[in-house]
Amino acid sequence: MCGRFTQYNHRRLLARLHQLGLDEDDIDSPYYNLSPSQLILAVRRVIDHNEIARLRWGLIPSWAKDTSIGYKTINARCETIHEKPAFRSAFKHRRCLIPADGFYEWKQVKPKTPYFVYRADKEPMVFAGLWESWTSPEGEIIESCSIVTTEASEIIKPLHERMPVMVEPENFERWLDPAITTREKLEDLFLTPPSQLLALHPVSALVNSPRNQGPALIEAVEEPTQQGSLFPD
Repeated sequence: MCGRFTQYNHRRLLARLHQLGLDEDDIDSPYYNLSPSQLILAVRRVIDHNEIARLRWGLIPSWAKDTSIGYKTINARCETIHEKPAFRSAFKHRRCLIPADGFYEWKQVKPKTPYFVYRADKEPMVFAGLWESWTSPEGEIIESCSIVTTEASEIIKPLHERMPVMVEPENFERWLDPAITTREKLEDLFLTPPSQLLALHPVSALVNSPRNQGPALIEAVEEPTQQGSLFPD
């Protein structure tokens, strides 16, 4: 986790971040099924202002030989981001916020079923992220990012042990603040959110393929019959 998420209502996502004084640029097409290596919407601090950026999902450290490492760095565990070679520089100097309408997770009991996870209050989520700039041997510059994860809340645990770190509005500026460079000053942001903050429902197996897009992917479907339920009534 997190390996697939949505950014389909861009104006609403940016409205969630309005206090950061962003200049709204061109609004992308809606994305109902974002997957690693795709460009995603993020907000970062550059010098003395916040800006909207399009970053490749899967962080490529500046020292990487090629882009392939990005498939292994779509997520960064909050417990070790301050010490892992791939993330420690970005954690100190290049943190970002990644808005989302929700994310997908799969129940690993047959039949394998995808679920859409979202805020119970229907407000957009904002994930803690890290970003990095990498230059290829040919001189191409690629800016990429990773989603920071923490221990899953009780509602998510039947699906996966990890979930994105969710940053609340009162902590947006603190997460982006370049003057903060130690994990200790941000540690409270990594706490697992209460289960009542989230809701989820099963969705169509169409989401299994990143080629599929559209609002039908997030619509609730009947859960397939199986031996025992991970979510009893």
